[in-house]
Formats: sequence, C-alpha cells, structure tokens
Amino acid sequence: MSRVEPKIVIAHMPQIRGFTDADLDRVGAVGTVLDRVPISAWNDSRADALLAVADVVLAHWGCPAIEATVLDRAPNLGLIAYAAGNVKTVVTDAVWTREIRVTSGAVANAEPVAEFTIAAILWANKDALWRRVHAGQPDQPTTGGVPRGNYGKTIGLVGASLVGRRVIELLALFPDLDVTLYDPFVTSEEAAELGVVKLELDELCAGYDVLSVHAPLLASTIGLVGAPHLAALRDGATVINTARGPIIDHDALTAELISGRLRAVLDVTDPEPLADDSPLRSLSNVWLTPHLAGS
Repeated sequence: MSRVEPKIVIAHMPQIRGFTDADLDRVGAVGTVLDRVPISAWNDSRADALLAVADVVLAHWGCPAIEATVLDRAPNLGLIAYAAGNVKTVVTDAVWTREIRVTSGAVANAEPVAEFTIAAILWANKDALWRRVHAGQPDQPTTGGVPRGNYGKTIGLVGASLVGRRVIELLALFPDLDVTLYDPFVTSEEAAELGVVKLELDELCAGYDVLSVHAPLLASTIGLVGAPHLAALRDGATVINTARGPIIDHDALTAELISGRLRAVLDVTDPEPLADDSPLRSLSNVWLTPHLAGS
C-alpha cells in the first residue's frame, strides 16, 4: 500500500534561518514541504493557499499565533511541530479545542540552558566570574567573607521546569552542594524523588549562596522573586536567571547589585535588551549574556 505523505508548511520569523536546506531535505523524506520560504504572517493569499492543504505546520521562533481564524482555513491540520521551546505564543486554546497534536523542542533546548546554569553556579562559587587579576594588584578576599569553592554551598532553584529538573540531575554529580527547590506544583514527596528538599520561597532564599530561576513567565510569576527574597540572600550571593527577566523584581535586583551586596548572572533581563545606559551593563558584579543559554 502506498504511503500518504503529509503536506508541511514552514512558519517562523523571516529574520532567522530556522531550518537549513539539509534540514528541509530530511523533512522532505517523510513529507512534502509545500514551500521552503517560511510563512511569517497568516493574512495573505500565499498563506491561504498553503493552509488549505496543510497537514502539518513546522514552526520555529516567530511563528504567528495559530488562532481559530487560522484553523478555519486549515481543515486538514493535525500537527503543529514547534522546533523551539515555549509554545505559549504560538498555540492558542483553539488548537486544544480541535485536538490538534502539538510537539515542541523544549526538552532538547533545556539541555544547553541547564549546562549554562551549572557552569554559572560552579564558577560563581569559585569567585571566578567576579575576580579580575591586574598587574601589581594583590589577591582580594572573596565577597562576603565566604570561603571560595563549591564545598557545602547552598543552591536554591526556583521552578521544577524541564530546565530546573535537568539542573537538579546535573547538580547531583556534586554531592557537596546542598540543593533545594521551590515549586508550588511539586509535592515534598515528588521533590524527594528528584533528590532535593522542597522549601517555601522565603526559606529557599534565607542565607543561600546561589538562587537560580527556572520558572515559566506567567501572570502569577511576574515579580515572583521580590525585594524581601533578594534581601534574605547572604552577602555575596549570586542570582542566576536563565528563565525570563520579569520573574525577578528588576528594580529590587538592580538596587541590590548597585549596592554590591549581591552578584548576578543574567541571560535574560527586564526589559530585554537593557537600555544602553542601564547600570547593570557596567557593574563588575554582573555578568550579562544576550539570551544565549538555549540552543
């Protein structure tokens, strides 16, 4: 019996090359790529023609939201394959209502973010991120008078997301680190199965060496880590954010960093990118990276 090949529409922002020719050749081995030029908006005649016959939307960053009006023009659509991580900006309730299957690359993308986090934790505890060696300057003591290194350091993780769980797995390789978790959707028993202790956020921050954020950006998580939580961290503690900038109260964090009491590794900020005159761009106790922790 002959195999019916699905018809595939490519959709992502035009500024990126989401899929190479070799990628699309591989996709073409299991289906028919209708047009190698990506759709970046659904409101034109080319989109109409492609949606009318599409079985699959193969999406990447910048894929326009797939709303009910789009689905009305795509009667055969059965799969949205999102090759990036978070599908919230692409998949609407109408997709679930029509029981269209959705896949994403979130698991694959979690790995490099977790690796970035592990590197930041280990280097921060060694003081390697903050110390600058200049000719003629003596070795300076570590910030806050805490011994340099990773023995007995306390690591608080906010969020048992895919990234958070992978960070927990990788940190298990370092048994002298004390790792705890805050996540309101994880029970104490589930946390124990992950190999960590569950704490409330206030407890998680009290006197900790590292606070690393891995929660999703939701209405309920904006400002989740606020001034009281940051104030509870020990002097010289490191705040790591590879999730989304607004999860941490930006003003409160900026004030702590300007004071020099805390340090930070920020792959995401609020706003993103930071203004050119943001003090965070010039502070020696802040490492900024341009949202590159993912793949």
